[in-house]
Amino acid sequence: MALQQNNPKNSPNRKKKKKGFGLGWVYTLMLLSILGILLFSNGSSGEEVEWSRFQAMLQDDLFEEVTVYSSKGTVHAVVKKEAESKAKKYQIASKEKDQKRPSLLSKIEVTSEIPGAGAFNDLYQEIMAGKKPISAKVSYVNNTANLLNIIISFLPLLIIIFFWVWMSRRMMGNMGGGSGGSGGGIFNVGKSKAQLFDAENRVKVTFKDVAGLSGAKQEVEEIVHFLKEPQKYTELGGKIPKGALLVGPPGTGKTLLAKAVAGEAGVPFFSLSGSDFVEMFVGVGASRVRDLFKTAKEKSPSIIFIDEIDAIGRARSKNAGFSGNDERENTLNQLLTEMDGFGTNSGVIILAATNRVDILDKALLRAGRFDRQISVELPDVHERKEIFQVHMRPLKMDDTVDIDLLSRQTPGFSGADIANVCNEAALHAARANKSVIQGSDFMSAIDRIVGGLEKKTKITTEEEKRAIAIHEAGHATVSWLLEHANPLIKVTIVPRGRSLGAAWYLPEERQITTTEQLLDEMCATLGGRAAEFVTYGKISTGAANDLMKVTRMAQAMVTYFGMSEKLPNINYEDNQNEYGFTKPYSEATAKMIDEEVLQIINTQYERAKQILMEHRDGHQKIADLLFSREVIFTEDVEQILGKRPWKSRADQLLDAENKSKEQEPTIETPTEATEKE
Repeated sequence: MALQQNNPKNSPNRKKKKKGFGLGWVYTLMLLSILGILLFSNGSSGEEVEWSRFQAMLQDDLFEEVTVYSSKGTVHAVVKKEAESKAKKYQIASKEKDQKRPSLLSKIEVTSEIPGAGAFNDLYQEIMAGKKPISAKVSYVNNTANLLNIIISFLPLLIIIFFWVWMSRRMMGNMGGGSGGSGGGIFNVGKSKAQLFDAENRVKVTFKDVAGLSGAKQEVEEIVHFLKEPQKYTELGGKIPKGALLVGPPGTGKTLLAKAVAGEAGVPFFSLSGSDFVEMFVGVGASRVRDLFKTAKEKSPSIIFIDEIDAIGRARSKNAGFSGNDERENTLNQLLTEMDGFGTNSGVIILAATNRVDILDKALLRAGRFDRQISVELPDVHERKEIFQVHMRPLKMDDTVDIDLLSRQTPGFSGADIANVCNEAALHAARANKSVIQGSDFMSAIDRIVGGLEKKTKITTEEEKRAIAIHEAGHATVSWLLEHANPLIKVTIVPRGRSLGAAWYLPEERQITTTEQLLDEMCATLGGRAAEFVTYGKISTGAANDLMKVTRMAQAMVTYFGMSEKLPNINYEDNQNEYGFTKPYSEATAKMIDEEVLQIINTQYERAKQILMEHRDGHQKIADLLFSREVIFTEDVEQILGKRPWKSRADQLLDAENKSKEQEPTIETPTEATEKE
C-alpha cells in the first residue's frame, strides 16, 4: 500500500490520474459479448425458406424440433442430424456456408413465415392423422417472453460471472492495501501501509493533552527539539538520536505520547503498526520496510512511529528447532539494516512502542538503532490526579467529588483505566437521572471496575450472609490493628462479580517494602479465614482468593527477596534459562523453599487468630453492623475500635508537603524593600 495523506485533494504535488483502459472495461466487454451471443442465438435465427418448401420438409419428417412463434407468425425448425443429407434436395445445406454466423451447435436451422393464424396447426393435424406421422417435437411459444426465458435459463451462468468479477476486484483491492492504500491492485502489495501526517493533515494532540508522564514527556520533547533546531546540536559535534523506544504496560499512554510528538514536531510523521508489515506473500514485509524508509528519507526531516513493534521485532531463536517465522525474521533483518546500515538516514527518527520489551531482539535495542529507551510507567498518585483533571474537563460535577481521594484510591490504574472510571461515573449518574456527577458515582464506578457489577439478585441465606459478614469483618479488624496494613475505606457484603464481599483499602505506594510491612499485609489478608475459625471453629471456601495472594507473597519473599531465615540473601529467579525446562535450584532446596513458605503463612495465620481473640467484642460489633447495613465505612470502624495511632504513608507525605510550603521564605521585591526604608 502506498503512503497516504488524509487530504490528497489539497496536495500541491498531486497529479491527476489518467483514465485508461482498465480491467473493469475488459469485464464489461466480456459480459456484453456473452449476452449478445445468448440473445442472438434464439430460435428465430436460421435460413429463411418458403412456406411450401417448409411444408414439404415437415411431411418428409426432416425436423427434430419445431417451435411456433404465434405472436410473430413464424415457425423455426431444427433439422435432424441424420436427415441433413436428405435436406440437400431442398437446397438448405449448401447455403449454410454463406451464413455470416455459423451455428453454435453445428445443426441446420430453418425459419418460415406462416400464411395464416391456424395454418401450421391445420397442417400438423393433417400430417399426424395421415399414414406417415412425424416424430418432431412441436412447441408453441409467445415471442414476447423469449428474452425473459433466455435470461432465466442462463441466470446461473450470469451469477457465476458477476461473482467472479466481484471477487477479482475485491482480492486485487485487498492486495493493493484496501481502503488505506492507493488502490493500485496487486502491484502495490509491497508498498508501505504507513499513514502520513504533515502540514496539511496535522494531529491535533499536543503535549498539553498528555497528563502525568513528566519524565517520558521531557525526553520526547528533546526529540522534537532535535528536529526543529538540529544545528544547535550538530554545531557542537553531537549527533541526533536515531530512535527512541517507548516501553511500558498497556494503557499508560505510549501511543498518546507519539501522537503528541506528531502534533508538536511540525515535520512529516509516518504512523503504522508492526502487524502492517506482515503479509501472506514472501518478501512483502521487507519490501514495505524499504518503501517506508525511502519515502521518509525523501521527506526528511521526518518521524516514523511503529506501534506494537514486538509483532516484527521478536528475538530470533538460536535453536533451529524453535525457529520462528522466516518471513518475520527477514522483515526484522531489513528493519535493522535500514535503521543502521551503510546507508544514511539523516533527518529520520524512529519512534516505537511496545509493552513486551523483554522479547525484542537484542540487535534492535542496541545504541545506534534505538538510542533511548523511554520508560512509560504506571502513574503515581500525583500523576493520577493530573490525569483525572484532564478527563474531568468535559464532565459536569458537584463539590462532593474529591480528586485527591480518587487518585489515592486508584493505585495501579493506567491512564486508560482512569478514563474508564470517569466514563463509568458519568454513565452511573445518568442511569440515576442526576443532573451532575457526584463523588458517590465515582466510588461506584471504581467498585464496578475493580470488583465487577453489583449482583443484588444473588440468593443467600441468613446463615451465609452472616458468615460473609464475619469474614469481611475479620479483614477490617486485623488491618485496622496492624501498623503497616493498608488504611481501610469501606467494607461491603454486597456480591460483586465472583466475590461475595470485599474490603476496600487505600494501598500504600511504597518505593521500598520491609519484611514487617509484607508480614502485616499477609496477616490482614488471612484475617478473614482466621475470623471464620475463631467464630465458628470451622473454615469455608470463601478464602480461596486470599490464600492465593498470601502464597504468592510468601513465595516472593523466599525466592525473590531473600527474606527467609533458612535461605537468606539468595535470589532463585532464573533469567538465563530461555525455555524454563529446568529449575535454578536442587530438589533439596525446593523442599526447603516449600517449608519456609508454609512456615511464614502459618505464623501469620496464628497471629491473625490471636488478634481476633484479643478483640473479639469489637470484631463481633463490626460483623453485626455489617450484617444489618451491608456497607460500612472508616468512620464506623473508628467508632468501634478507636482511632488508629499510626499515620498512613500518604498522610505523612501530605503533611511533609504542607510543612515545606509553610517554611518557604518569602523573598521581598526591591520595590517593597525601598518602600520600607
